[in-house]
Amino acid sequence: MNGYLDPELTELARSLVPTDIGDPVAARERLARARAARPEFVTPPGLVRGSLTVPANGSRPAVRCLTFQPVAQAGARPNAPAGAPADARADARADGRGAIVYLHGGGFVMGDADGDPVLPARLAEATGALVLSVDYRLAPEHPYPAAVNDGWAVLRHVAERAADLGVDPARVVVAGASAGACLAAALAVKARDEDGPRLAAQLLDIPVLDDRAITPSSRLTDSPMWNRANLLDSWRHYLRDLPPGQAVPPYAAPARAADLSGLPPAYVSVCSLDPLRDEGIAYAQRLTDAGVPTELRLYPGTFHGAVSTFPDTSVTRRARADLLAAARRLLSVT
Repeated sequence: MNGYLDPELTELARSLVPTDIGDPVAARERLARARAARPEFVTPPGLVRGSLTVPANGSRPAVRCLTFQPVAQAGARPNAPAGAPADARADARADGRGAIVYLHGGGFVMGDADGDPVLPARLAEATGALVLSVDYRLAPEHPYPAAVNDGWAVLRHVAERAADLGVDPARVVVAGASAGACLAAALAVKARDEDGPRLAAQLLDIPVLDDRAITPSSRLTDSPMWNRANLLDSWRHYLRDLPPGQAVPPYAAPARAADLSGLPPAYVSVCSLDPLRDEGIAYAQRLTDAGVPTELRLYPGTFHGAVSTFPDTSVTRRARADLLAAARRLLSVT
């Protein structure tokens, strides 16, 4: 491998089986086997794990979310009926807690909310927010714009039902990792363009942003877990229904957006040995140039997915702590 690899990650990286999403079905099977071998996730004390379903609308099916929230704020709020007593709704508004709409990673083609509970749970612990991890539809069976539409439905539901959910509508954040960060960034652009919910922030962890794959880092072929072949395959699966010759829209690849002004404050994290490194840096630079308050973190010696796969090294602990601290700041949690 070219480039510095953190010593604590060196042996761990050698133990990894390279990811290959050329065949999404086979990739999902490998992921399922890997998850089955891990210890079962236990909801941390002080949190309530639940679910919320956004009803179907037209051709869009219902969207399920895995939810986490502090016990003290739980009650029946994630699924509180619109007809709840007015005083109960007033109490819910008074607590002013935030909400985080989270979208998991998986190259647009694999993963689900139940298989990615750790970061959503920690976000709920760190911020006291209601965290909704979206079980969005996957490509290639459901290519763009299915996942964006699912995330948009959840975001709109949270904004429209804020009082019933006990959420301050001024403290709603979109967040995601990898392909999920692409969806989060796309939702931020869509919310701005379509007069949607006014977002407090966007948390973009190791984001996928640009289908063109023309940066120097996108040429990395030997990075653990994620390489150029996967990068290209993921976009091929996700954009498969776009007509030949049609420009890729910014709601699919946010780096395609001509104007980034007016977007919510951003936190962007990248890994030095990640093919996605440069597009994340470039997006953070463009956000800054557009007047958007932006924090960029680059972690030397790390690779795509290292923080979630190996969370107990010095650099990965620091990366996780930085993300959670950013979430607290951007939600104005003191």
